[in-house]
Amino acid sequence: MRAIVLHEFHATPTVEEIDVPDPGEGEVRVRVRAAAVNGFDLGEVHGFFTGYFEHRFPLVLGKDFAGTVDAVGPGVEGYATGDRVFGVVTKDFLGDGSFAEYVTVPTAVGVAPLPDGVDFVHGAALGLAGAAALACIEAAHPAPGRTILVAGATGGVGNQVVQLASQAGAHVIATGSTEAEQQVVRRLGASEVIDYREDVTAGLRATHPEGVDVVIHLAGDASALVPTLRQGGTLVSTLVFSTEGFPEVPDVFVPIAANPTPELLGRLAANQVDGLTSVTIQRAYSLTDTPSALADFANGTLGKLVVDLDGDGVPDGP
Repeated sequence: MRAIVLHEFHATPTVEEIDVPDPGEGEVRVRVRAAAVNGFDLGEVHGFFTGYFEHRFPLVLGKDFAGTVDAVGPGVEGYATGDRVFGVVTKDFLGDGSFAEYVTVPTAVGVAPLPDGVDFVHGAALGLAGAAALACIEAAHPAPGRTILVAGATGGVGNQVVQLASQAGAHVIATGSTEAEQQVVRRLGASEVIDYREDVTAGLRATHPEGVDVVIHLAGDASALVPTLRQGGTLVSTLVFSTEGFPEVPDVFVPIAANPTPELLGRLAANQVDGLTSVTIQRAYSLTDTPSALADFANGTLGKLVVDLDGDGVPDGP
């Protein structure tokens, strides 16, 4: 099969032919139809997770996937060949990735049925970003009367957070610079938009002198956002796991680590089918062009970048 392979940290991923994996105990093999790009993938390339995960080289990149079950391993119940599925490759090591024509995944975590109403391209974009977004929302407790600043609102996690927080009645302030970015976050439910290229703290304090209740940090410098919080406010972050060394420490800090259980993935799919949330696909790439997708992701996104192995996905566009 073809796969996007990394042989050492900081190297350029390449398209190679490798053996098709066999599903182990409690696993299914998925014929990957689409896979989404995440910041986690870039972290793997640059070795950010050494000390946290075992890395098995040559390493196949990719976490998010959508496709069909191709083979069922021993001990698996509830899945059969041909089932439409999506999720996040979740194992205790890194090396089996979704930027490939096939991937094996454990059924206990990281995989769930994909409803017929969700195509593979959009299904691939749901898992990791959606799991992180739901965890952020649970930590933020959005409700009428609460003000939430979403830093990094234009990315995949941010898109979901803005929608869910605004639907819960919170006053959502999103970051965005270009006209296209501002249009997208407003369409998703943001009441205000702040240009992240300017002094976000000064701009926010001018309109909200008491500060905001919650900052959801998905991009940029977390420590620079702490002064935007009111007394007793909460900093939620998917990118930092400690406030040690911050010039100013928030009263409440909640680090986020996404846990894509089958139940949580089911909620994400239901939200998509019911129209409670939508996924913005900025661009779809072929498997061969995955290295370009990774490079483009590093320069910032307006929604999700997806690798479409079938080439028949229809992106939403910003």
